[in-house]
Amino acid sequence: MADKCHLCLLGLIFLSSLHTGSSAVNETSVFISSGENVSLPCNNALSDCKSTTWNYERFRDSAAVELIAGGIKKTDIEKHERLSLGSDCSLNINNVSKRDGGLYFCRQYVNNLQQGTDARVYLHVLRVSSSSSQTEISAGRSVTFSCQFYSYAGVTCGDWIRSERIELFWVNQAGDKLTRSESRYQISAPGQCIISLTTTILNEDENREWRCNVTQRNQLQTSTTYTGKSSDDESENSDLTTLTPVSSSNSETTSRQTPTAADIQGSSSLSHISSLSLHCFTLVCHK
Repeated sequence: MADKCHLCLLGLIFLSSLHTGSSAVNETSVFISSGENVSLPCNNALSDCKSTTWNYERFRDSAAVELIAGGIKKTDIEKHERLSLGSDCSLNINNVSKRDGGLYFCRQYVNNLQQGTDARVYLHVLRVSSSSSQTEISAGRSVTFSCQFYSYAGVTCGDWIRSERIELFWVNQAGDKLTRSESRYQISAPGQCIISLTTTILNEDENREWRCNVTQRNQLQTSTTYTGKSSDDESENSDLTTLTPVSSSNSETTSRQTPTAADIQGSSSLSHISSLSLHCFTLVCHK
């Protein structure tokens, strides 16, 4: 009996070491709305940016794309015209698009040898679009605004939402969250990282705002607002409303000890194994 109990305890210790031994790195999360400019920090930079290399990975199984090598921008990549290296070795990206969401690595090389560990930056992009191809919409017509969250595709969107406590939601101009119970609005969530708002444009929608917020741990990170404006048409009977999107992002980045992407995916399976081992401990030692 004692041998069996001792063996099971050893198993518990081993599984615990697997769980706690998962590599935790100092990662940075940056949230931005599409169309804005962003600066990704390099937290392992040396005094000279000539040692700095920036790589980008969008999918787990895709090859990393080298953006900056030895402090020099690569010109044979798709988005090179929107990239620049800051004086502090940060990576600047202009006019961010949804395809820019992903994992960025800042590395330092001296004499072809990497110095230290990677500085990882997860770029999360918020994109809001309208179902109407026209910016001017007549009163009485229905329009749908879709708010979607893009990030590193190596982790499922649902895992991001749960592990980082990220939430997408619509608010009115008073900042009140819009819910499915609102009579004028239809709120739907076709997926875990997309939320849509459908409404009918009214004549009184002058200066009305519809804003999509992204929060992380209840802290606002970025948002995009659609504002209704009356048409410049001088006719008193004009019932056209111009919808104008305006983005606003939190300039502060979130840097903390976070589990890696692999840890996020593996945490549920490790927890399951640990619970089975604990069950073994209970059965054997208390039999």
